[in-house]
Amino acid sequence: MENTSAITAGHAVLETVIGFMGIAWSQKGLIRLCLPERTRDQVERRLLRHGGVSPSTGQPEWVVELIAAIKAYAAGEDVDFSGVPVDLAGIDDFRLAIYDEARKLGFGETTTYGELARRAGHAGLARETGAALGANPVPLVIPCHRILAAGGKIGGFSAPGGSVTKEKMLAMEGVRVGPPPPAQVSFGF
Repeated sequence: MENTSAITAGHAVLETVIGFMGIAWSQKGLIRLCLPERTRDQVERRLLRHGGVSPSTGQPEWVVELIAAIKAYAAGEDVDFSGVPVDLAGIDDFRLAIYDEARKLGFGETTTYGELARRAGHAGLARETGAALGANPVPLVIPCHRILAAGGKIGGFSAPGGSVTKEKMLAMEGVRVGPPPPAQVSFGF
C-alpha cells in the first residue's frame, strides 16, 4: 500500500470540526495521535515533545487515508480504525495486550477497565489497565475513550479536557454516560 521510495516518517496537524488534531508516524505505523486542541500550535508542540516524531511532512497513502478518516470521525461518522498500522516499539507486553483488546471495540461499544483486563488475560488488574490506557500514545486508533470505570462511570482520561473530552467522544458515538445531557450539547473541545 505504501511507496517505499517516499518519505515514510513524519507528522501532520489537521483541522477538524472539533478542533486541531495531530498524528505522527514511523516507517512501521502510527506512533502518536493528539486529540483536539484549540490551536494548531498547541498540537504541534505536543507532537514534537515526544521522541521519534519526525519533522518531515511527506505522507504515505495510509496516512492520507487516516487523516480523512479522523476528519470523518470528528464530523460524527462511524469510522473503523482497526486496520490502521501502529508502531508500538518499546511498549511492554502488558500494555500491548491491553491495547490489542481495546482495538477490538467498535464504534459506540464500551467495556470496563476490569473486563478489558480480563479479556486481555490479566484479570484483576483494572487499575493497571487504567494506567496503561492513560499512557496510550494513539488514542482514537486504540480507543481508550471506550473503556469505563465500574458501574458505568466515566473514569479518567489523560487527553486535554480530561473526562469531559472522553464523555463528548462517547456522545459522538451515541453512548450516554452519567446524568442525562443538557438540552444542547456543546462540542467546544
